[in-house]
Amino acid sequence: MDGIHHVILRLFQIFVLLALWQSVKLMTDSVLFPSPAGVFAAFWQIVTRGDVQGNTLQWNLWVSLVRVMYGFLWALITGIPLGILLGLSARTYGWLKVIVEPARFVPPLAWVPVATIFLSGNARYTFIIWLGAFFPILLASMGGVHNVERSLWEVGETLGGNRWQLVWKIVLPSSAPTIAAGARLGLGIGWACIVAAEMIGGASVGIGSMIYNYGELIRVDAVIVGIIAIGFLGYFLNEVFLAFERYLFPWQKSIKL
Repeated sequence: MDGIHHVILRLFQIFVLLALWQSVKLMTDSVLFPSPAGVFAAFWQIVTRGDVQGNTLQWNLWVSLVRVMYGFLWALITGIPLGILLGLSARTYGWLKVIVEPARFVPPLAWVPVATIFLSGNARYTFIIWLGAFFPILLASMGGVHNVERSLWEVGETLGGNRWQLVWKIVLPSSAPTIAAGARLGLGIGWACIVAAEMIGGASVGIGSMIYNYGELIRVDAVIVGIIAIGFLGYFLNEVFLAFERYLFPWQKSIKL
């Protein structure tokens, strides 16, 4: 019954939102402000016939998603090992702090002009996504290591474990939930970055490019289609990641955000 009530509540929320949207449309009566029906018509047109570049909505989303996954994968490959290393070695962190700390405060989109000049093709977008996802993963990995209880270290040392065994048997399992949370945050930031990077970087295909092209034509209905698509795909990615976390860490079933 709880599942049915949950679905009914969600449908009611969508109905209220659409009703408010339609009410605003009737009150403003502006040709630039689309109605829900107009947005759905634009959605159907882009899905079936494509956008101004001839690319369908699903193809634009797929291209952007692949770009995000490439950058996110590299962020995982680099962020987790470096974060664990910095978490284990205060000396190494001290050496790199003057580089890591200032760099993480630079917005990823500030690097778009540099990436556009020195990189080409998907490499520029991979770089921007990597920047967006890397630092949340790095900090989560460091935090996960710092949060490992000292008693676990002591037990491992008492049982004769060497440093590598302690890292593999104690540090990684204990810090994995924190790292996973950081990875989920990094994925969300990466998804936000790719949209803006495609707009600024002059991509010919991608959901950001689609929104930018329709914005130039003042097609607000089609722009809203892109915005809604971004939101729902981001929501879907987050839910998949949450389900993956609950599967890997069943003792953390309370994870909902």
